[in-house]
Amino acid sequence: MVELDRIDHSIIRELQKNARITVTELASRVGLSKTPCQVRMRRLEEQGYITGYTALVNQTKLGLSHIAFAQVTLNDTSSAALAAFNSALKQISAVEQCHMIAGNFDYLLKVRTRDMAEYRQVLGEQISALPHVLQTSTFVVMENVKDAGL
Repeated sequence: MVELDRIDHSIIRELQKNARITVTELASRVGLSKTPCQVRMRRLEEQGYITGYTALVNQTKLGLSHIAFAQVTLNDTSSAALAAFNSALKQISAVEQCHMIAGNFDYLLKVRTRDMAEYRQVLGEQISALPHVLQTSTFVVMENVKDAGL
């Protein structure tokens, strides 16, 4: 892999701000001509620095304004148990993010639903039923102060 320079970092920052920017505009902002900018973008994609492009969506307008974080503790943390949990968790669409944690619990989940009633259903029927779940604890978001893309 090629070491990233300041222009590569600038390209990544600009694309994070607006992935729909034209290559011509991007090149202008990072101080390159169009073709070298395209070559760098392609290299950043091929080397896995840029993994895709997506639209940021206003989840509140879609009726998904309830955010909760759930701590999950497993009763078994063997490789097989972790793999089973990870695989099953990926099927729960309400879970926006899942992070394995080093600490007093095993996973931290960001769960987005319409309201508390739906969250209770997701927690009780889906998250708690995942393989090896021993215990959960919930923290409800009162206000989303900063989020990616906002």
